[in-house]
Amino acid sequence: MAYKPKAPPVMASPNVIPMADIMLVLLIIFMVITPMLHKGVSVDMAAAQNTDQMQNADKDDAIIVAVTRDGGTYLGNKEITLDQVTDQVKDLISNRLDKTVYIRADARAKYGDVVKAVDAVRSAGVEDLGLLTEHIQPNRPLPPAPPTSATGPAE
Repeated sequence: MAYKPKAPPVMASPNVIPMADIMLVLLIIFMVITPMLHKGVSVDMAAAQNTDQMQNADKDDAIIVAVTRDGGTYLGNKEITLDQVTDQVKDLISNRLDKTVYIRADARAKYGDVVKAVDAVRSAGVEDLGLLTEHIQPNRPLPPAPPTSATGPAE
């Protein structure tokens, strides 16, 4: 008589613990990596309704000068002084066709600090300067309510 192996009994509930472990590891990896994907220094940009889309500012080789709330100036992730901005921006745009430089200023930064950064970038020979802001949706006013009486306005 031949040996006939028996199939194991069907498992009613799958074991999801290994899948949950993998998902938690992936979650931790993404939580650690996501802040590193942000280019430049994090600033709370001013909000504006009438903005232009500047897709080139999102490119990896975009030149972004950031002005923080406390007056610090950054070129990318590196903190620099205002005296160094002109020389370093001049070096960065020397071999480029697109000589646009973008300014990311904190909404609470002093106006004078932002103007000094813009002036330093302009003295490097930059003709195209972009000021980055956050786009907010305009609040549309409600239409006026219709008159309630048919006799006309009261005097």
